[in-house]
Amino acid sequence: MNEKKNPVKAAAEKVVEKVQDAVDPGNEIPGAPGPVPPPVDEPTSPTGPLPPKHDQRGPDAYSPTGRETGVPQEDVAQSGAYLTTAQGARLYDTDHSLKAGARGPVLLQDHHLREKITHFDHERIPERVVHARGAAAHGVFRAYGTASTVSKAAFLAKDVETPVFVRFSTVLGSRGSADTVRDTRGFATKFYTQEGVFDLVGNNIPVFFIQDAIKFPDIIHAGKPHPDREIPQAQSAHDTFWDFVTLHTEATHHTLWNMSDRGIPRSYRMMEGFGVHTFRLVDAEGGSTLVKFHWKPKLGVHSLVWEEAQIAAGVDPDFHRRDLADAIEAGAIPQWELGIQTFPDTPEQNFAGIDLLDPTKIVPEEMAPVQPIGLLTLNANPSNYFAETEQVAFHLGHLVPGIDVTDDPLLQGRLFSYLDTQLTRLGGPNFGQLPINRTHAPVNDMLRDGMHQTAVHRGVAPYRPNSLDGGCPFLAGGDTGAFVEVPAEIAASVKERRAPASFDDHYSQPRLFWLSMAPAEREHIIAAYTFELGKCYEQAVKERALTVLANIDSELCTRVAAGLGLPAPTAGVRLTDPAPSPALSQLGRTWPLDGRIIGIVADADTDLDGVRSVRQAVLDGGMVPLVIAPAGGTLGPDDAPVTVQRTFTTARSIEFDALLVAGAPAPGADGHGARDAKAGDARPSATDPRLLLLLTEAFRHGKAIGHWGDAETVLTEAAVPRDAPGVVGADSAVGVFDRVVPLLGAHRVWERFPTTVQV
Repeated sequence: MNEKKNPVKAAAEKVVEKVQDAVDPGNEIPGAPGPVPPPVDEPTSPTGPLPPKHDQRGPDAYSPTGRETGVPQEDVAQSGAYLTTAQGARLYDTDHSLKAGARGPVLLQDHHLREKITHFDHERIPERVVHARGAAAHGVFRAYGTASTVSKAAFLAKDVETPVFVRFSTVLGSRGSADTVRDTRGFATKFYTQEGVFDLVGNNIPVFFIQDAIKFPDIIHAGKPHPDREIPQAQSAHDTFWDFVTLHTEATHHTLWNMSDRGIPRSYRMMEGFGVHTFRLVDAEGGSTLVKFHWKPKLGVHSLVWEEAQIAAGVDPDFHRRDLADAIEAGAIPQWELGIQTFPDTPEQNFAGIDLLDPTKIVPEEMAPVQPIGLLTLNANPSNYFAETEQVAFHLGHLVPGIDVTDDPLLQGRLFSYLDTQLTRLGGPNFGQLPINRTHAPVNDMLRDGMHQTAVHRGVAPYRPNSLDGGCPFLAGGDTGAFVEVPAEIAASVKERRAPASFDDHYSQPRLFWLSMAPAEREHIIAAYTFELGKCYEQAVKERALTVLANIDSELCTRVAAGLGLPAPTAGVRLTDPAPSPALSQLGRTWPLDGRIIGIVADADTDLDGVRSVRQAVLDGGMVPLVIAPAGGTLGPDDAPVTVQRTFTTARSIEFDALLVAGAPAPGADGHGARDAKAGDARPSATDPRLLLLLTEAFRHGKAIGHWGDAETVLTEAAVPRDAPGVVGADSAVGVFDRVVPLLGAHRVWERFPTTVQV
């Protein structure tokens, strides 16, 4: 007997077919909010939930006890075509409360109202004290096998692929703050290995403000908004921060990194990551090696200039999270190599005179090269921000056999702090059972009950030893995959609150960093210190900061002092002259162009054949073309339309790595000062003032600019010299693009940044 076709299911299958058509390779421009374009009218035919977009997936299907369930991800998402209560009862109305008559009071018996509002009232969990503002992605880590000689960790064996979830974040700001503030960024990676979860929780800066975790509340309290006014948000340009870091000078090295371009990354995809601490790897024979972890982006390290960061914070505060999600959706898959610096595990635990337990110190890569051990690829966006990005819980104590900690006093404190934090944020000790946190290894832990317990335990003997459960669970040995701490010797000593003498040098490494910077980078550091200290109210804080800068470099101190209108003090320590470390500079190399954003400025009367050809050339080069026009919609005839992605109203230089100008587009119809202040006054102009602003900003920010056709007149109006570095023209659109491509590998046209600092 033929089964009658379910009309709801049939309708859903048709929608799925549309989805598959919508995600074909022709859908190149990222940013669509859903998997299919919506209709103009509200849909009325019942269908089930749409599948996720092609770039999205949720946590892998594992039980709370680490068993692979095989459950399709769609089976843990919403199901059915009809709105229901949390218990599955279908609802006929969700727009009106149950009342005693149309104008009467609302009745207490309205269980749907109470459920809906109660759940809404509790939608938010306490945000992280630090790293509240985050973005994340799923991916895979493939090991090269090169670490097998120093670590027995199974996921580091050759060609082993391990699922990962990576969360990037700012440190100081709240969840509602902007992405592009000057701040340290978190780079936390959860490896779902077959031996348990390993969390590598690092930053985009290899050193930290403090040497001992007991100072962590102090630096965070100093960096956070002032407690009386709750301002300024998500920034360090205020008195309490500079008061602390100028009194507690072990913070000097990290502060200098933050004042450099590293403090305002261009993209999470172009950001290095560091484990910060020294860890200990253990091989199959029990031998140990000290290591520092490094994430090296395949696209190179790239930063915003300060004006770009300020503009983005206003016009697109989600700049970094949008960039990451759009790149993955567009197929410009970001990758990083994981590398290690290795050092002998000696009783002194130092290398070339550098104390490896001091988290305010680096070992220059020229002294200890970074050895690649695996490739991280982020290939899917989360399907639900709260369930994944917000609820993911990292902990430095999540270790696997072959990786152990050291006695770094900052690391030791973090081993306590991270676990304690999750208990408050996620409501109890079972945070590891949330889908995004679930291990992919079998769990038999004898832990029971507690808030949000979702594992259904069996047996009667959650204790050891026992006979009632057959003796299970049994203890493992080193030969059966147990995690065994390295039996490191602890020197006989007295109990005391003191740091080793090697922790006392607070200036030689900041000086190394300064001397390793290119001239343009030094100019940016000077500008950052001048701006941040200029925002401080107290004169004493500014003067004290200058005494710190004098101990790094006299020119740095002198130029910041001039900007503050203060005398420059002399150094209080002897300045050394270490050999610069080229690895610390972001300049001097070229990088792949995957995912670069190319703006193409045109209108209906410009060379649309050229626009079409150059757009395809951009796509073929693995980049993303965005057509910018006076208004939205399409350009050209209906049978060969060119879709507009940005308008003169919405486009700003910050979004683009290069601009290509096709002729001289007409002004937009909405170019009136009352509607858009960027348009200036309402007087007619040959060129839209917003386009002139776009070109002026792009030129000032060191972006490559290409032009063909009548575009020279536009460049002249924008005061962009046609013979300036990085401004190129040609007779054809593709010819222009061919000249722009070589400029993109260096990230910016650095020759446009005048410098006065001495090198």
